[in-house]
Amino acid sequence: MEEDGCLKRYTDEFERYLEIERGASQHTITSYLNDLRQFCDFLRESGLCVRDSDSDIDIKQIDNVIIRTFLGYLHKKKMRSGSMARKLATLRTFFKFLCREGYIEKNYAKVVATPKVEKRIPSFLPVDEIFQLLEIPDQRTFLGMRDRAILEIFYATGIRVSELVSLNYDDVNQEVRFIKVKGKGNKERIVPFGKKAAKALKGYLEKLKEIKRIKHWDIDQNGIFLNRNGGRLTVRGVRKIVDKHVRKSAIVRRISPHSLRHTLATHLLDGGADLRVIQELLGHVSLSTTQKYTHVTTDRLMEVYDKAHPRA
Repeated sequence: MEEDGCLKRYTDEFERYLEIERGASQHTITSYLNDLRQFCDFLRESGLCVRDSDSDIDIKQIDNVIIRTFLGYLHKKKMRSGSMARKLATLRTFFKFLCREGYIEKNYAKVVATPKVEKRIPSFLPVDEIFQLLEIPDQRTFLGMRDRAILEIFYATGIRVSELVSLNYDDVNQEVRFIKVKGKGNKERIVPFGKKAAKALKGYLEKLKEIKRIKHWDIDQNGIFLNRNGGRLTVRGVRKIVDKHVRKSAIVRRISPHSLRHTLATHLLDGGADLRVIQELLGHVSLSTTQKYTHVTTDRLMEVYDKAHPRA
């Protein structure tokens, strides 16, 4: 954060708390700090909670009215309710931390009502389309074998794109077919994968070993999914890979790596998997997060019913 005075001290301490105690990813930390920066900019521009002596923000003047005014400001800027809810969640976490440290006495963000968020049904692919997508990468090339392995692992495990790019050799057990994933908050979980994914991954890793020997790659000896120069793939790089093959498959919907996670969860639920099992597989802290997939299957059930029943 770039703020001067004591507010910078608070945000610096908050950043260390997120990183060390909560084990938050750099992406999450950046998101929190950006939300706080926007809140601070709003306070300064509005002249709210600013001390006359040094023009710094007085954290003890911030109350629920100020926070609601901030949300009203975001609403006037036509910000989506989901984004507003996220920023309020940031303020709640920040002020909870300040209360814990004894800097303020009450977390006023906690009493501010969360903006009503529109429920969005996750995008996913039907079985025939995901099978079609998995066949797109050219298996005659190294990059094609890599991309096929990436798509298969996504659909087999439902891991997040950030979890995929962080995979190392010692995280994968090819004999019993499971991977060890470090998810949000550095929480580890074991995720199984099927024979098709195992075959694609084995073929890719054998080819990778050969390529490393030929090109003398030693940039990242432990990373599994590498780019054409031998470096570990980034989140952005994987998204571009998925997007490229989606375009080739002529799928007209917008599909991302996260959509493949949704696809796995939906297909498991359709196949009779228990919601708790899916929760464990995806690494959801709350079952309510997993329950959004029941809306997907219910909507599909009603769609089929409406088409098939004579008096629907």
